[in-house]
Amino acid sequence: MSGTRTAANDTRRHWASIDEVSFVAGMRFLFWICRRFGRWPFRMALYPVLAWYLATQGRARRASRDYLRRVRAHTGKPVPGVLAHFASFGENLLDKLLLWGGLYRLDDVKFHGADVIERSIAQGNGGVLICAHLGNVELTRVLSRQRNDIRSTVLVHTKHAQAFNRLMGKLNPESQTDLLQVTEMTPATAMMLSERVGRGEFVVIAGDRVPVSGNEHVATAEFMGEPAPFPVGPYLLAGILQCPVYLLFTVRVGGVTEVHIEHFRDGVRLPRKNRKEALAELARAYARRLEYHAARAPLQWFNFFDFWHLPEPGTPPAAPRAETQVEKQAEKQSDTQDDYDATR
Repeated sequence: MSGTRTAANDTRRHWASIDEVSFVAGMRFLFWICRRFGRWPFRMALYPVLAWYLATQGRARRASRDYLRRVRAHTGKPVPGVLAHFASFGENLLDKLLLWGGLYRLDDVKFHGADVIERSIAQGNGGVLICAHLGNVELTRVLSRQRNDIRSTVLVHTKHAQAFNRLMGKLNPESQTDLLQVTEMTPATAMMLSERVGRGEFVVIAGDRVPVSGNEHVATAEFMGEPAPFPVGPYLLAGILQCPVYLLFTVRVGGVTEVHIEHFRDGVRLPRKNRKEALAELARAYARRLEYHAARAPLQWFNFFDFWHLPEPGTPPAAPRAETQVEKQAEKQSDTQDDYDATR
């Protein structure tokens, strides 16, 4: 019984407490092989590293198996197994290193919906970009640095992947420059981001990982056929910033790298009444789009933990004061906008 309980607790650990790239030493060696001999020798050397990782990381192995099972049941299509999933993860890490090392071919990237955000850039308007742990988001960061009219701040919590981040930083110090470590969204952080958006910059935030500060700010949405917790932080932030909201997805399908940019909302208003329902509907709308893109490239969604584990009822908030202030600020912004619209 104790062994079962230990395995269950291990499966349910928060994603931020997991070292996602614990085989970073192996990746350093594999990156050297790729630069010296090419992609196929890299792949041949990758599988022994993956075999060791899967043998020692039962939690990640179980999470991958569970996710792939849900994908098969939901789509009704055959999906490769756990080893292929982790091989895709290894290839993704390599691509990140190649990108920041200046060794990745960018000519073949195919954009979908770029005009949606181009109009905003042309008008000098900023916005919120909600991304996911799907495909290679680093690609869009590297591409944006080739333009002088795009500035962004990427909200991250990467303490669980420090070794890999240091490796990318050695390849290219610019890989760390537009990142903002955020464990909880404080009013001071929100004010700073509001100033940046006011200057026409974009704030990038992931929409598929629950808050580090606790489980109280999540909404339940269907994903791959079953309810899963999604963060509402991106929509609270958008409610404060009162700016357009876009979705960003990157996948590689049929050997072609695709970047999808989708208009999500002109702005987010969170009324005092039915605020939770409004947040839940936004989370559900995001989950539907994530599900669509993940179903097209299921091996490229990288969340190796029990994503479908719902918060326990009555779980006490970890940091209620800061979060509550941010929520009140979001409500105030929406109420002010409603009052303004009523006078027009």
